Amino acid sequence: MQAAAERSGAVYVSVRFGNVLGSRGSVVPLFQRQIAAGGPVTVTHPEMTRYFMTIPEAVQLVLQAAAFGTPGSGETFVLDMGEPMKIVQLARDLIHLSGLEEGRDIEITFSGLRPGEKMFEELFLESEDFGRTAHGKVFMARNGQKSAVPLSGMDRLTAAAEAGDAELALRLLGEAVPSLRPSLARGAAVAASKARISPT
Repeated sequence: MQAAAERSGAVYVSVRFGNVLGSRGSVVPLFQRQIAAGGPVTVTHPEMTRYFMTIPEAVQLVLQAAAFGTPGSGETFVLDMGEPMKIVQLARDLIHLSGLEEGRDIEITFSGLRPGEKMFEELFLESEDFGRTAHGKVFMARNGQKSAVPLSGMDRLTAAAEAGDAELALRLLGEAVPSLRPSLARGAAVAASKARISPT
């Protein structure tokens, strides 16, 4: 996005979401289904934390980002979501709100981290500059690290992904994103191998 903005001089912006409560990919509906079925409620790890935002906050962030974008800059906007929350505490709150008691009516079990999964969510990279905008709850981040690969090189990355070549795709991704962590890349490769990615 940043490279496209710089090359064209157009307004390209992106937003960085936390977990959107009540959205299709949210953990809340999953926990609610598990509670309704009598449990157990499955949590990855007792210390895992995530940032959460509501659907109205997510919509507002998108609209504010559209208003704040400047030509040729390629900013990334992030909502101030306060402190991260432990996933297990969210599960306990939902159990309590359902009129049940953990350990008596329903159990919480821990399934363990999946390959490449982070224990804690990071909103900003070490290489990024960030600051507040005119809106009190919206940050603007600018990644100071330039991609080592021209936009034309993304064609090879796309082809590798479409062919299901996880090893090549991760290597090309590492060239394009120097801050990619080797441990996350290895975890993603394991997950891709287990999923047996195939072209669609």
